[in-house]
Amino acid sequence: MREIPEGLVTPVLVVDVDVLDRNIARMAQAAGSGGFALRPHAKSHKCAEIAERQLRLGAVGLSVATLSEAEALARAGVDDLFIAYPLWLDKAKAGRARALADEVALRVGVDSVEGARRLGDAVRGSDRPVQAVVEVDCGTRRTGVPPADAGRIAGAAVDAGLDVAGVFTFPGHGYGHDAGAAERAARDEERALAEAATSLGELGLEARVLSGGSTPTAGHWRPGPVNEIRPGVYVFNDAQQLAIGTCTADDLALSAASTVISVPAPNRFVLDAGSKVLGPDRSPWVTGHGYLPAYPDATITALWEHHAVVQLPEGVSGPGLGEVVSVVPNHVCTPVNLADELVIAREGAEVDRWKVVARGTNS
Repeated sequence: MREIPEGLVTPVLVVDVDVLDRNIARMAQAAGSGGFALRPHAKSHKCAEIAERQLRLGAVGLSVATLSEAEALARAGVDDLFIAYPLWLDKAKAGRARALADEVALRVGVDSVEGARRLGDAVRGSDRPVQAVVEVDCGTRRTGVPPADAGRIAGAAVDAGLDVAGVFTFPGHGYGHDAGAAERAARDEERALAEAATSLGELGLEARVLSGGSTPTAGHWRPGPVNEIRPGVYVFNDAQQLAIGTCTADDLALSAASTVISVPAPNRFVLDAGSKVLGPDRSPWVTGHGYLPAYPDATITALWEHHAVVQLPEGVSGPGLGEVVSVVPNHVCTPVNLADELVIAREGAEVDRWKVVARGTNS
């Protein structure tokens, strides 16, 4: 954020729309030139206007993390959604999944036999066929079965009456401070998806979708086993992406406008954007609880619900009481989920406000 619009009631999230549009266009171009279908992860922005921009530039649909996130974006007009998560459908969620399947083109992640059966039972007879996509672990050690087990889960999904579209994975271990982390994760992702596709092929099933990708691995994709990518944070970027070298400071589209409420020492000041605005995330690759573009050597040393304590290096002058400064969150997804709306700015002037339509959609 180069300039903060005047007159804002802080703390508030502000998006530089020119940087946002540039980030969206760059990823769309990279996916297209690489021959990948682009299905961005909407959990980073949760916003209808940003979804529309992604789809207009060629995204084949959107990825989401939860059933309620999918419901919110469906209400906003998005009609092709992939819940990239192994849903566990209890009675209440089963009814909601069926209603969603009647409304949109729906894909759902599965990584267990019982999960596949529950999904099949929930959406049987829906107006539109539901696709199951088997999640495999490529090294992140989160959800997902070993690639060689993908066929076993796919077979259960077929038996449950589902159309198995393929396999997906998340190369989360591409988040790393060393230069080779993203490259290694991208190769791990390719190997895992290729092995999973072979596992499906042994049952006579074609893996039409081989879905992976993340913002850190974006610059490391190559044609091969992956044919769909799901980056999310790239629309805004954040302090973590800056720290690991995925983006530059010029690519930071979202920041929290925050007012200096206290200057208790010459090299220390306190902002009104605490953890309820910036989120509590702290990764091994960042220094402090956020990045201040106007004070790049400063460190947010402590974060309370409504306080951010900023330490400056000796001899560096800081802002005065009442000044408004920008803070780029460490991990942008959490702050967006905490906000009702985003202030949209261009060249230092407020031009719009966009509702975060999927705010708090965690179930």
